[in-house]
Amino acid sequence: MKTYRIVRMYAHPSMASEWIDTGLTLGEAQAHCKDPETSSKTATAPQLVTLTHLFGEWFDGYEEEE
Repeated sequence: MKTYRIVRMYAHPSMASEWIDTGLTLGEAQAHCKDPETSSKTATAPQLVTLTHLFGEWFDGYEEEE
């Protein structure tokens, strides 16, 4: 069975992408990425707003694990 990981990607070129979660089904990964809290443009949770202030724009995507 294929599994997927959530990757947080930053717009600023000095910020490396980071894995947020691993071992997900495709449906779980897609559901995560549809959540408004997974983008700096729509997130409202205090810790995510702070993340945006500290590191700039970001979003969560997913990719198939090897």
